[in-house]
Amino acid sequence: MQPFDPIEPVVVREPYASKGARTVLRGGYSGNTMVLPSTSAPIDTLPARSLFHLAFHVTDLDEARRFYGGVLGCQEGRSTDTWVDFDFFGHQISLHLGEPFKTTRTGRVGEHLVPMPHFGLVMLLPAWQALAARLEAAGTEFVLPPQQRFAGQPGEQWTLFFCDPFGNPIEVKGFDSVERIFAS
Repeated sequence: MQPFDPIEPVVVREPYASKGARTVLRGGYSGNTMVLPSTSAPIDTLPARSLFHLAFHVTDLDEARRFYGGVLGCQEGRSTDTWVDFDFFGHQISLHLGEPFKTTRTGRVGEHLVPMPHFGLVMLLPAWQALAARLEAAGTEFVLPPQQRFAGQPGEQWTLFFCDPFGNPIEVKGFDSVERIFAS
């Protein structure tokens, strides 16, 4: 599977575009604005507050490149013979050779126990749907398959959990609007 390709231009609308509406490439970045892959219709982006950096262990850099670059479509950054950086949907992850962190299924999500600790992404729903489809097409084994949670309630969202090839757990949440992310 190939990484996401920047394709047709989309318009980023207020209030998320920093200086009025502008055209940017889908699946890329313009200034500090993250643009999410979607349908051919104009889409809103999540506001870029600040970016996170997360460094963690993997046991094989080539396998990490296949998964993070090939399956997830993340752009590779700098690397040495002991680590590699990826643009993880607008954030920096650094994968270092070593023993992955220990996880336990102690996080209660509804009736499910999910791996703790874990990290992940929050995306607008069209981008979440595209990533879920990409993961399914790659034959990803889900800890928690793509599903909706809290339907009709504040914080309504879609979620999925999976592990990278090294057992590092990742959660991806999808929201139909930015306002729902912190709704209570």
